[in-house]
Amino acid sequence: MEHVRTCVGCRQRETRKQLIRLVLVNTKLTIDESKSLPGRGAWIHAKAACFKLATERKAFSRALKCQVEADEQVLALAIEQAEAMMAKNE
Repeated sequence: MEHVRTCVGCRQRETRKQLIRLVLVNTKLTIDESKSLPGRGAWIHAKAACFKLATERKAFSRALKCQVEADEQVLALAIEQAEAMMAKNE
């Protein structure tokens, strides 16, 4: 049975393979490509709409249990990296 996670943006439940995991590394939001870095993680679809919803709702701060300032440039880079990573895994 596969593990199911909830997207912090759209709140849909998906398997780990369909979501990316974001963690804080030195106060920067970073994609956890191995999906196994230590600490809290936020699971999200590799879609701009989900990132926008998560940012508007302050879902990253809630999921990671600390203040997260996600600026537009960082999110754009994360979306680009996430889409490339998901395409590579298909």
